Amino acid sequence: MARVKGAMMTRKRRNRTLKMAKGYWGAKSKHFKMAKQQVMKSLQYAYAGRRMKKRDFRQLWITRISAACKLNGMNYSTFMHGLKAANVQIDRKMLAELAVNDKAAFTQLTELAKAQK
Repeated sequence: MARVKGAMMTRKRRNRTLKMAKGYWGAKSKHFKMAKQQVMKSLQYAYAGRRMKKRDFRQLWITRISAACKLNGMNYSTFMHGLKAANVQIDRKMLAELAVNDKAAFTQLTELAKAQK
């Protein structure tokens, strides 16, 4: 049986890593060994970043809702509790959109939450 050499797959694997490292500074984009380390680290950052993005957006929505509540004479926790008691099922993303773009609708929601006290 003929011996199979791995040059083709090795080159393919190296080229794929170097392609992912395109744009990195210095030897990290040119030398395979350094590129491999940096690509692995970059993928770890990307994985963590996808989770951080969700946290950051939720924090932003809560900040926007809280600011709009303060304009209507409420605090965030009282507002959210009032909505829950009124059985209003609107998520924070949509509440933040209302707070920014449709102040009249948000004011009605705060009145509804106040009535549930």
